[in-house]
Amino acid sequence: MTRPDNSVIGRLNNMEKFTLSLQSQPQQRHCITLCGVVSSGNLEVLVEKTQHPDSCEFEISTSALGFRDIWQAVLKDFAARHAAGGLKFSINDAGATPAVVSLRLDQAVEICSREVT
Repeated sequence: MTRPDNSVIGRLNNMEKFTLSLQSQPQQRHCITLCGVVSSGNLEVLVEKTQHPDSCEFEISTSALGFRDIWQAVLKDFAARHAAGGLKFSINDAGATPAVVSLRLDQAVEICSREVT
C-alpha cells in the first residue's frame, strides 16, 4: 500500500504567520477590496475597515520563512508613505519580493482612495 503525497500538507504547516500594527495617518475612505493573486512570487492583499483610525493592521501569512524583519521594514515604509489608518491588510504571500509587496499594497490603497463609501 502506498501512502498519499503529504507534500502539500507539509507546505501548509510551514507557513509563517504574524500580525503587526503601525501608526499611520487616517484613511479618508474605507473600503473592502482584494488586490493580486496568490501564486509563485506573488501575493494577495485583502483590505478591510478597522476601528482604529490612527493605525493600520497587518496580518501576514507567508511561505517565505525567516523574513519577518524584512516584512516589518517594508510595512513600516508603507505605513509612513500612505494614509492607511483605520485599515486592516490581510496578506497571503507565496514568496513575493519586497518590491512586489510594496506594489500590491500601493495598488490596494489606490483602489480604496477611488472607491465611493
